[in-house]
Amino acid sequence: MKKIFITFGLLLTLSSVKAQGCSDAGICSVGNKWEANDQSTKNTLEIATVFGVGEADVTYISPFIAYTRKFSEKFTLTTRVTFSSANGSFGTRASFGDAFLIGNYAFKEKNQKQWSVLSGWKFPFTSSNLKINGYSLPLDYQASLGTFDLFLGTNLKYKKWDFNAVVQLPVFNNNKNSYFKEFSGTDDFPTTNLFERKSDALFRTTYTLKTKNEKLVFKPNVLFIYHLGEDSFKNQFGKSETIKGSDGLTINGNLISAYHFNTKNSIEVSLAAPFVVRTIRPDGLTRGFVAGINYIVSF
Repeated sequence: MKKIFITFGLLLTLSSVKAQGCSDAGICSVGNKWEANDQSTKNTLEIATVFGVGEADVTYISPFIAYTRKFSEKFTLTTRVTFSSANGSFGTRASFGDAFLIGNYAFKEKNQKQWSVLSGWKFPFTSSNLKINGYSLPLDYQASLGTFDLFLGTNLKYKKWDFNAVVQLPVFNNNKNSYFKEFSGTDDFPTTNLFERKSDALFRTTYTLKTKNEKLVFKPNVLFIYHLGEDSFKNQFGKSETIKGSDGLTINGNLISAYHFNTKNSIEVSLAAPFVVRTIRPDGLTRGFVAGINYIVSF
């Protein structure tokens, strides 16, 4: 138990450092499946809010709602809809973000090992070109990246450990962002006109700790997120330019804590902080602090 509080304290200390948040792209959450205490239930409803602070003191409130249906002991299907409100020096802009549809298939457990695979899609509600008073906004203010993405992943559960790997592949780009740094009067955000985003790959390792009565659950985990190429935009002459330093590795530490009121109702709190970040994050996913609270009910 002492190790849990040391980890929690470390994350609080590091939370003032800039991090790559994952609420927009989605790769950090698609493989993070919560298991109900009552295995006889077929449905799970999750209502959550995430608070974050980004570049140039932009603040975010990003609620989402998710529903999971357990069709069999092996197959589950999850849908999720996100919303985001960003507030900063440009003003406040709020909108629905993305819809997710993720399927998970679990193989039979053997020798305390269980493999599962997942596949799914992300569908944007916007083309990432929301404006305030007719002025174009950087991606930091957008509720979605405007891409239709494919997720492919696998998970190995071994005793109290989970090892999760996922790739997020933009299949169709509907990003119509028209923000130019040169015409904005500030250097806080890079140009992202007609932004083209590269794929991401994630590896997460999670350790689960439970109290004797199993009402309290702690899940410290570490996420390695590699952006697989340099993003690009179209300059004012219509030519594509790559954004140097936008590829590379991000390492995030995360602590998930949950309290089960009973076998069907629980509340979950999460806190994330960075250890390593990319040189530049034009996609607007930079967060200096990320905290979330979820209410989960199974029925």
